[in-house]
Amino acid sequence: MIDRRIKLRHVQALVEIARTGSLSGAAEALALTQPAVSKTLAELETVLGTRLMERSRAGVALTPAGEMFLHYAGASLAALAQGLDGLAQLGMRGEAVLRVGALPSVAARLLPEAAMLFRARAHGSVLSLVDGPHAHLTAELRRGALELVVGRLGEPETMAGLSFTQLYTERVAFVVRPGHPLLKAPQLARLADWPVLFPSRDAAIRPLVERMLLAHGIGALPDRIETVSGAFGRVLARRSDAVWIISEGVAAPDIAEGTLVALPFDTGLTAGPVGLMTRAGETLTPTARLFLGALSDAAETLG
Repeated sequence: MIDRRIKLRHVQALVEIARTGSLSGAAEALALTQPAVSKTLAELETVLGTRLMERSRAGVALTPAGEMFLHYAGASLAALAQGLDGLAQLGMRGEAVLRVGALPSVAARLLPEAAMLFRARAHGSVLSLVDGPHAHLTAELRRGALELVVGRLGEPETMAGLSFTQLYTERVAFVVRPGHPLLKAPQLARLADWPVLFPSRDAAIRPLVERMLLAHGIGALPDRIETVSGAFGRVLARRSDAVWIISEGVAAPDIAEGTLVALPFDTGLTAGPVGLMTRAGETLTPTARLFLGALSDAAETLG
């Protein structure tokens, strides 16, 4: 039986402290003062009779009890958010809104076809689609702001509390404008001779690219811009001699149109699974299952 002394504010405080890694970060997210957040956490620990977090100068860290409780607390908040959102939708127009996050590679390559299939199958449903980096989208998924996320499988520490259904595998591409000097003598060792658009630190492909370059004896690239922005990378790669390192799905339309060219490098070390991420242990809604079917069918058409 749930202790009636546990309030929604207790659960929200715990989830935000864990998400931001600090009391100050949680206070900002909740529009509260830091002492108020600290007091709320202390109240929750008193009710539960155990320490949930250890405080230090470096921040806060979950105890084993905190890790266990956070799993269920996050799931509860996500379920509540979905329920409130569902009521709001029914109150407005009776539409079912499916909130999906997509990494840039699938937003450009897989999602257009999947969205059209979903539209034809899920009459009366609205697809709300946002794109962004892996860390941001998975954080939004955990807290219930998104129902699904489509993209690359991240590093193990980024996938805690999430389930992953693979759809296909994808590599990274090294992309340049037509006529780029590297096309005449494509040698990976010469990469540092040109400016490089490099995956940002929160990108799922970054560690894969770093491992590939290290395997070929290439260290840090000093002349680089770190980004996974498709719009920015596309324009700069077309207008300059920059080498754009990006998931092949992002640049696939440009390569097909001939406005960009993939350098013939062996990028097998960067191959990784792309699929659907959901909160672990959560049953998909009928609308989400229709979307998964649309994703699977769209993935089968990829070359």
